[in-house]
Amino acid sequence: MHRQIATITGVILLSGAILSCNSSHRKSSDVPAENAVALREFNFFNADSAYNNVSRQVAFGPRVPGTAAHDACRDWLVEELRRFDADTVIVQNGSVVAYNGDVLPISNIIASYAGEENDRILLVAHYDTRPWADNETDSELRAKPIPGANDGGSGVGVLLEIARNLNLRKPPVGVDILLVDAEDYGSNSGFTNSPETWCLGTQYWLKNMVPYNLGNLPRFGILLDMVGGRDARFHIEAFANRYASVPTAKVWNEAKALGLNGIFINQVGGAVTDDHVFLTEAGIPTTNIIECLNPVTSGFPPSWHTHADNMDQIDRASLEAVGRTVMSVLYREKPSVHNL
Repeated sequence: MHRQIATITGVILLSGAILSCNSSHRKSSDVPAENAVALREFNFFNADSAYNNVSRQVAFGPRVPGTAAHDACRDWLVEELRRFDADTVIVQNGSVVAYNGDVLPISNIIASYAGEENDRILLVAHYDTRPWADNETDSELRAKPIPGANDGGSGVGVLLEIARNLNLRKPPVGVDILLVDAEDYGSNSGFTNSPETWCLGTQYWLKNMVPYNLGNLPRFGILLDMVGGRDARFHIEAFANRYASVPTAKVWNEAKALGLNGIFINQVGGAVTDDHVFLTEAGIPTTNIIECLNPVTSGFPPSWHTHADNMDQIDRASLEAVGRTVMSVLYREKPSVHNL
């Protein structure tokens, strides 16, 4: 997947951005009383369903672009989104060249809900998996692709369960789910000077932002990456905090309103090269829900880019916390006045 560029602690250059984000967080007493009933709405998120979505992806095997497992998973994802009655499901096929010269056939998947709404929110996750296990100590294991339960499977599993809910309860604004390919084929050397080698599917999509155009971009995006780890805690990713403060504040505010502030930690963690960086640079301010300050590693979870990234790492409670929070953001978003 992406690379962790820095772990940010203490008083740093981002402190001004941190303060501006923190100042927008509501106290529990600021949540209107009438919201108490509304908050129960997001209990409809089914953690078992999300877990099964992750398990089904892992069962295909490593989803490396150009492999049969990848293609089978892609076809299943398309079928599931159609089964959840998305207004449109588009498969954007293409090819990209990886940093090592490999030519990768890729397929980005875009599903739209409430397609008639002009005001739209973009939800993103990558479904491919790392073709090498960089963090394994055994060189033979390093050459083999990872299972990608958390890194690849978890975000997609949550978004599929959200899609099921969007089909049952129409959101007040349009929602587009973008499952991107070839996120995890980047160079593992030169952490700070090779960001363009990562997120190849997103970079491809940005050249033709189906279903958007430059005059009608979504309000903001939410990226889900490594959201299923055991006892995961989601600190605010540093780039999102600085360059996408509005959607970042929305997500962490809603988590607090749902009583999930023990999981969504209102502190800045690491800075990560991920899909949200490219989306934000292209004019779609995108936050990133990702475990980036693990207490063991001070970065990503210990299973990152190892063969331990399997279903044993997946925690239903983490999936549910993320799913309920994202759903809360979606269903509380207000349409523009001209759309009322």
